[in-house]
Amino acid sequence: MRAAGILPEDAPDPGAELVESLKLMPIPVMGLMPQPALEDWDAVGLSYSGGEVGYSEMTASITYTLWRNPDDRSDPVNLADLDETTRRSIEEVPPWPRPPWLIEYVERLRYPQLWEAVRTTWHRNPSERSSVRNLLVDHVNHILMNQYREELWPDGNPWDQHAPAVTGRMVNGQARTVVNGIDVPGAEVDTDPFVYGIGAQFPGGGVVTAVLPRAELKRIQVQFTTRS
Repeated sequence: MRAAGILPEDAPDPGAELVESLKLMPIPVMGLMPQPALEDWDAVGLSYSGGEVGYSEMTASITYTLWRNPDDRSDPVNLADLDETTRRSIEEVPPWPRPPWLIEYVERLRYPQLWEAVRTTWHRNPSERSSVRNLLVDHVNHILMNQYREELWPDGNPWDQHAPAVTGRMVNGQARTVVNGIDVPGAEVDTDPFVYGIGAQFPGGGVVTAVLPRAELKRIQVQFTTRS
């Protein structure tokens, strides 16, 4: 008999199903160009909405592990700055066997994660709401709200509602970026002290955006490529 809430050792990896779901995207899913400092470990997400006629919009997100010293992954500089609760949850090993994918996931939490760093967004019916400007602002605010809440509102409660930290007026619509090796028009948010945002619209429809920690930008080559 297995205790409630305990995954069996042979439990399937839910991430595999998410990776497979990316095939639903009508446009190619983008990521950052392959580089030593970033590891794409198939930490993906997919959100969508629609009705009887099918999907009306879809967003795929990619999370990366950041390696500050990719040549020596045992270097302590690679470790994330964890609070005591998170550190304890990683160190405490339960007395029952766990699925290999869960062990790998928990171990990976020791290192910095660029959560939902890249988004690819598709809308069936393009509008102002689906412009690169608006989608970039949405992405930046999403990351700030979920990853930098304590820095932005140090005395706030988790359930407090706040006005967006970034608005469309803060977007530089004259920026350039690189997509699959080609220099293209883009939009950027380069005014926030915590993150840098960049994005581009595809000629055939769809938008790619990236939101990255400003403190780590020197380690990252900010160029987009179709994710394999």
